Amino acid sequence: MKWRKSKKEKTAPLGRNYWRLWSAHATANLGDGVASIAYPWLASAVTRSPLLIALVAVASRLPWLVFTLPAGVITDRFDKRKIIVAMDIARGFLALLVAITVMSQSSKLPELDQVGSIQDLQTNWFLYLVLVVTALLLGCAEVLRDNSAQTLLPSVVEEKQLESANGKLWSVEFVMNAFAGPPLGSFLLGVAIFLPFYFDATTFFVSAALIATLIPSMKKVESEPRKEKINFRAEIKEGFGWLWRHELLRPMAIILGILNGIGALTAAVFILFAQEVLQTSVLVFAILGTAGAVGGTLGGMLGPKISAKLGSGPSLYLTLLSGPIISLIIGISSSWQLFWFLSAISTVFAVLWNVITVSLRQSIIPTELLGRVNSVYRFFAWGSMPIGTLLGGAIVDLVELTGDRELALRTPYFIAAALGLVLFLFAAPKLTTEKIEKSRAEGRK
Repeated sequence: MKWRKSKKEKTAPLGRNYWRLWSAHATANLGDGVASIAYPWLASAVTRSPLLIALVAVASRLPWLVFTLPAGVITDRFDKRKIIVAMDIARGFLALLVAITVMSQSSKLPELDQVGSIQDLQTNWFLYLVLVVTALLLGCAEVLRDNSAQTLLPSVVEEKQLESANGKLWSVEFVMNAFAGPPLGSFLLGVAIFLPFYFDATTFFVSAALIATLIPSMKKVESEPRKEKINFRAEIKEGFGWLWRHELLRPMAIILGILNGIGALTAAVFILFAQEVLQTSVLVFAILGTAGAVGGTLGGMLGPKISAKLGSGPSLYLTLLSGPIISLIIGISSSWQLFWFLSAISTVFAVLWNVITVSLRQSIIPTELLGRVNSVYRFFAWGSMPIGTLLGGAIVDLVELTGDRELALRTPYFIAAALGLVLFLFAAPKLTTEKIEKSRAEGRK
């Protein structure tokens, strides 16, 4: 009887509100997948400087360092649906601005498939500044939107459905973001360089419309709105203090922050690595993006099963150990096919990590603190990314002074492999199944 009850709980319907949220998530991530091809390739056509390209990525990630904590207060104070809708509309207009600007400058840009062979390209400063400013503003909107979306999910599904619901969200995110989006982005770039940005804007508007249709009442787990004046300092302190006192979430947030910072070292100038070391065209670059879809889909479907079979702790160990091994292999290879395969494996482990840790946070953090504590967690977890990105671009620039550009583009992978191994040795004893289950049990009391 116990087994049958468990089986029934796993197959319980998630409800129409969840599937509207899922559809909005899918639509927005299709646009993100198109943008994942369009923005890097556009940046590489605007400048060939590793540091300048890294600064565009820094601008997009900087809000995770400086805006995440206030965003948590806003999330807890206001209607999460309205926040998501407003941020999707704002991102739609920003993408529209980029589209119009690129269209006006298209005659001044080189042929996209010839970009990788151009070493003396003059930086288009007007378009570059537009990219940096819009990347910063898009990042701010993303911080507030994503924090609201994660804290909205417990209002949409039951606690016992969180891992399944998160798994499906992660799966569709990778399918759209990394499987459907990149090839579509490549096709749209081939038609006109500005077309992907118009498409990206449209997906944000559609996503906003879908979220707006969520039934206002949903599931009554949110606390009553607080009417007193917002005291950002006091409320951030409350969320920060709760996380810092938690024996598991504190080290988990710090470990994830270091992990993401290490990953950002290699992501900083990946477009240049892909073009000059892997010798990719726009189409092949799009194909590389599909690795994330395959890995993400498998991770979303198998993540809960792997976690149940191995235990939460060993599942997280595998994620940490896979990073340095994969970074080292990529650093010494030049095959885009091998890179695709390793990226797919890496994404399986990334989704496995998220399925375990996001569901854990959603189930143990008090409802009235969920937005703030979640934002503090993401401050540690994502705030390291602009720092890692900036360091990655600087490392490539410094090593390039030796005259070997290929070695410079490979170096971040070697550094990431060494740092990842050190992180694994530090983190493994702190993320045991026993500690995770103890925290989950205490959160339900």
